[in-house]
Amino acid sequence: GLIAKGLLESRPKRGTLVRDQIHWNHLDPDLLRWRIETTDTSTYLEKMFALRRATEPEAAALAARHALPENRAQLAADFQAMVDAGDADAAWVEADLAFHRTIYLATQNEFFWPIGEMLAVSLRQMFSIAAQGSHRARAIAEHGDLCSAIVEGKPDLARAASLTMLGNAVS
Repeated sequence: GLIAKGLLESRPKRGTLVRDQIHWNHLDPDLLRWRIETTDTSTYLEKMFALRRATEPEAAALAARHALPENRAQLAADFQAMVDAGDADAAWVEADLAFHRTIYLATQNEFFWPIGEMLAVSLRQMFSIAAQGSHRARAIAEHGDLCSAIVEGKPDLARAASLTMLGNAVS
């Protein structure tokens, strides 16, 4: 319930109170979904994009350094699914989300994993907005560069490719 999630606290003789947001787990998938549904979308997406800019270039570098063969194969498969999606927006969004989630998992750092999972939940909406066709060719090229850098184990190139992608992303 909401008490277990840390949103509420129950005290004898005082009843149930909403806890200050500083005590909430903002990475909780349920809380993320509720926030998406109730928060101003542009503000929410700006905050998510700031988190991506802060974490994803380093996650890409760590993935290039530490990814297991199965992570590299998964990332290549996720990228191929983006290519194969063509003009199908739903397939593109799912492949794009999987690609970014795989980067976080490939870091082999369990502290990055929840960020990747959280972004997969919250970015579905952002990517649906950005998936509209005009940026697709550039996005394929940029994801391809990032994929190659990670698969080939080149951390500096991976970081740079991620920064380029985030610099051009629709925020």
